[in-house]
Amino acid sequence: MKLTIERAALLKALNHVQSVVERRNTIPILSNVKLEGRDGLVTLNATDMDLDIVEAVAADVSQSGATTAPAHTLYEIIRKLPDGSQVEIEQSGEDGQLTLRSGRSKFVLASLPVDDFPLMSGGDLPHSFLLAAEELKALIDRTRFAISNEETRYYLNGIYLHAAASGKVQVLRAVATDGHRLARVEVPLPEGAAGMPGVIVPRKTVAELRKLLDEASQQVTVSLSETKIRFAFDNAVVTSKLIDGTFPDYERVIPADNDKVLEVDCRALSQAVDRVSAISTEKSRAIKLAVEKGGLTLSASSPENGSAVEELEAAYDSTPMEIGFNSRYLLEILAQIEGDAARFAMADSGSPTVVREVTDDSAVYVLMPMRV
Repeated sequence: MKLTIERAALLKALNHVQSVVERRNTIPILSNVKLEGRDGLVTLNATDMDLDIVEAVAADVSQSGATTAPAHTLYEIIRKLPDGSQVEIEQSGEDGQLTLRSGRSKFVLASLPVDDFPLMSGGDLPHSFLLAAEELKALIDRTRFAISNEETRYYLNGIYLHAAASGKVQVLRAVATDGHRLARVEVPLPEGAAGMPGVIVPRKTVAELRKLLDEASQQVTVSLSETKIRFAFDNAVVTSKLIDGTFPDYERVIPADNDKVLEVDCRALSQAVDRVSAISTEKSRAIKLAVEKGGLTLSASSPENGSAVEELEAAYDSTPMEIGFNSRYLLEILAQIEGDAARFAMADSGSPTVVREVTDDSAVYVLMPMRV
């Protein structure tokens, strides 16, 4: 194999694929990225056996072929080469080494046999549909903050993606929860998605996919089975195993009859929570909302730092009540609300609160209260 490629193009693709490769590997080939040059393209492939990313970049291929190279080492070399430089990559085949030249620099890297590189992107994925890149971004961005990091509850370590009915409308719904807060976001159901099984897309896959989506064009082809999912767009393909577990019945957690409704300017509340929470203890991050007709009072106190109080105007017509929240969780939910006003539907100080945007019903957030 012999090819020449522009540094910036190679660096961008390497940046995407090498982040899949784990730093510590018991299987040597999994530390490598596979490079395959033919027909004016070089295809880069990296995997950790659960997640697989393939990305193709234009290159001047003078001799077709394939090889592998240590992913992180190759990335560091390309990253440190000067801007605008051309990179020549050559694999002669006899000595199992890869030679890389750029300007006056020459690097020789150890290569492992291409035949050892695992193939993960095969297999039958019976369900397939097209989803706009912007819609997929919205599903990820507005739910991923609620993914659980608790490894023992592995079935919560991802986003639950499934077809559902919202009233009389069929939707594609993404849900994430860690037991303290829940995010549920939906978009119109794409054609071909009606019969799909409910699947849990792992946290790492969500993170790597989201990086690639920033440069995606209009449409993403989503293909899936009970055990695997694939996202294909532009010159990249992300294939991932799914979490083998049952996502809990989240509908039971979303209260339907919370009758105390507070409407408040989202940005003003977010800034006030941020200021007042500077006082709360690092461990609990607790903040109290005292709600009464026409307004609310935010307060926080801690033995070490003292206390803070801030008043805000708000629309509220019910009986006065006090409720406590984790300020970080509250801020993360408020950050997802794109409109001007947020609506809080509350029952009492011990029950879950439903938060949503006043003018948009596609996203629902549930936040468990705290004792303050």
